[in-house]
Amino acid sequence: MKQRDLGRVYVTGSDGFIGSHLVETLVGLGVQVTALCQYNSNGSYGWLNHYAAECPSNLKLILGDIRDQFFMDATIQEHNTVFHLAALIAIPFSYVAPKSYIDTNISGTTNVALACLKHKVERLIHTSTSEVYGTALFVPITEAHPLQGQSPYSASKIGADMMIDSFFRSFELPAVTLRPFNTYGPRQSLRAVIPTIIAQAVAGETEIRLGSLDPTRDFNFVSDTVNAFLAVALAQDESILGQVYNAGSGREVSIRDVTLLIGRLLGREFTFNQESIRFRPKESEVERLLADASKLRQVTSWSPKVTLEEGIVKVADWMKKSEWLNQSTFYHR
Repeated sequence: MKQRDLGRVYVTGSDGFIGSHLVETLVGLGVQVTALCQYNSNGSYGWLNHYAAECPSNLKLILGDIRDQFFMDATIQEHNTVFHLAALIAIPFSYVAPKSYIDTNISGTTNVALACLKHKVERLIHTSTSEVYGTALFVPITEAHPLQGQSPYSASKIGADMMIDSFFRSFELPAVTLRPFNTYGPRQSLRAVIPTIIAQAVAGETEIRLGSLDPTRDFNFVSDTVNAFLAVALAQDESILGQVYNAGSGREVSIRDVTLLIGRLLGREFTFNQESIRFRPKESEVERLLADASKLRQVTSWSPKVTLEEGIVKVADWMKKSEWLNQSTFYHR
């Protein structure tokens, strides 16, 4: 299958979980990458800090903020492909500070789109989330499923998705939206369910602290999500522009069952401690997610390669070696 040339690539959210894996993959492919990391007073590049001392010749690390239109305008110019991953993603905090999610996820995305339009970027890959679907009204979930803002976070991502769609329709911005389902893997925040379960297990705990055990999710290892990003970026057929694509495994697992699976894989027996602080508001909980990724598979031949069992073992192995886990106390909260 013929592929387009990525040219010079710009990645927002490079310091984060998925973004850092994407940047590393692009650098390994020899692509010239500008990696935008969230500005901070410590000069940290997050999960890309290991590049700071000895940066590859095809990588440029920059600090900035997508909420600043002038910064985005100045730095996106002269790039051919933009991967937009920067976002506020913590669902619990979105209940406390919803305006910040509007500022970053909607206004920030608008700034990215404006800069891409002005500088004639050849392709913008915008990151959505399966949370925009809310609790499944039918399964498996296709891209035609209604959007339901069941949290301020998901509402802000729906807003961002609609801004990208409007720029495609109004200004012919060459954008495509990727909608990953429940990505997990090394470096993911302990706010996420698989890392928090494994972290508690690695710490020697047998009573696992969780919220609701009944919701189901479609879990996908981070390398598979990265490959989905690359698939839509490299696709030569421009009919993908203006489209939304799900990236998911098509395997549905409840929080209870994934906890028991982790226990079996790690040789541990768990009991459950359901803490009220970990529950979402009743009407806000997304009870069921299961992806239909056939649309993406048909246009790019993408499919997930890492099974849930294989991915869990990879995360556990990484956590056992990680100094970051020893410094974290999230799973005690």
